[in-house]
Amino acid sequence: MRCAVVTAAGTAKDADDDGHATGAEAARGAVREDGWAPGGRPPGGGPLPRPLLRAAVELYLDLHAHPELSGHEHRTADRLAARLAGHGCTVTRSVGGGHGLVGVLRNGPGPTVLLRTELDALPVTEATGLSYASTAPGVMHACGHDLHIAAVAGAVAHLAATRDTWRGTVLVVGQPEEETLRGARSLLTEGRLYERFGVPDAVLAQHAAPLPAGTLAHVPAGGPPLMAGSVAVEAVLHGRGGHAATPHLNVDPVLMAAATVLRLRTVAAEATAPAEQAVLTVGSVRAGERGNITPDHAELSLTIRAFTEEALDRLAAAAERVVRAEAAASGAPRTPEFTVTARSPALRPDPVLTARVRRAHEALLGPGRVLDLAGSAATEDFPHFASGGPGGPGRHGGDAGPGGSAGAVPVAYWMLGTTGAGPWRTARAGGTPVPPNHAPGFAPDVRAALPVGIGALAAAARQVLDPGPAGSPEAAS
Repeated sequence: MRCAVVTAAGTAKDADDDGHATGAEAARGAVREDGWAPGGRPPGGGPLPRPLLRAAVELYLDLHAHPELSGHEHRTADRLAARLAGHGCTVTRSVGGGHGLVGVLRNGPGPTVLLRTELDALPVTEATGLSYASTAPGVMHACGHDLHIAAVAGAVAHLAATRDTWRGTVLVVGQPEEETLRGARSLLTEGRLYERFGVPDAVLAQHAAPLPAGTLAHVPAGGPPLMAGSVAVEAVLHGRGGHAATPHLNVDPVLMAAATVLRLRTVAAEATAPAEQAVLTVGSVRAGERGNITPDHAELSLTIRAFTEEALDRLAAAAERVVRAEAAASGAPRTPEFTVTARSPALRPDPVLTARVRRAHEALLGPGRVLDLAGSAATEDFPHFASGGPGGPGRHGGDAGPGGSAGAVPVAYWMLGTTGAGPWRTARAGGTPVPPNHAPGFAPDVRAALPVGIGALAAAARQVLDPGPAGSPEAAS
């Protein structure tokens, strides 16, 4: 998920513990004797076994300590693949040409549900002080993808252990390169995900968020999109390099880039109506190596976020116009390059599926721990799973628009609270704010969040799968 703080439209009572785990042993040892989070009512007729929860925590701690950037998730994929295979899944690797993987757990005839988790981490230097902090310099699981992987592995373990209570097929997709918004497209188009493994009856995913740990949050029916659509752009401004002592002989791309960044910051305000939500962010500027050399080019990375395709097109066109105009004004010797590297539509969960999943979550945790969620300018490439890929055919062969047009695969997506009660109370009292996703201090309370994440996925999957009577021959593999 490409940044942003997620806020709830309501409040919830605090989680039952006093703060996030401060060390690996605390995280391992904090599994309750009954195998469930405070206030939880687990699916499948009984509590989650302590060995299952302990294995999920161990996986989380290992992944958090060994994060991998987008496109380099080989170790992470290995760990998830091993867990899925151990729970009876048939695992296929290198789906889409990268480190994508698909696990298939078949359990007789019935519907197919797809559970998606991301694999990649971020180029962020961790500053949590946790004993299990990242060991990779400059790389951190600052968006919670490690928590997502552990929750999916735990949910599959629970479904595999209770397979006499359901029928159908569970697909587990380990998606690389979510942070670059390229992974879903690679899986669905280059990897031919739905052609090879079947079009699912529903696709489910959850995301860590700085909400109270032990809670879940859904966008209300009829509300705004859960997340904005986005366009990712790489721009290259060309100058004329030379000696810093002879600026009159050079065309300085650093000055060109500085002017461009300042002008780009006005695009969202000038190209959208006041009531239309849009954000343009220049997240990276790269130019030069030394202070006494004028470089010959500068590179900008930017993202555009809006809630309609028309707004995304309009903002992208305005941004390109600014880049080209500033280059021309600076006397650039070459036309700048303006390349769209990724695009994703707004995330609109299917209302019917979401209502069913929400009822399951309320039965799991109680209505007070399932919140309403305001729309966010964060972005995801998850909406591509609704259409089978960008502009691709939906379930019934027609063109599926973003997240809800005819023929689309139903998707449900919710937020998983990760903030311990102590930090939450402090922030609400006006103290230190809760570190959001993508921040160096982002530290999920694994003790409270992970069991709920496991239960939330398993309960949601059961809303799609057929019930299978204990001991029925149809429930066998």
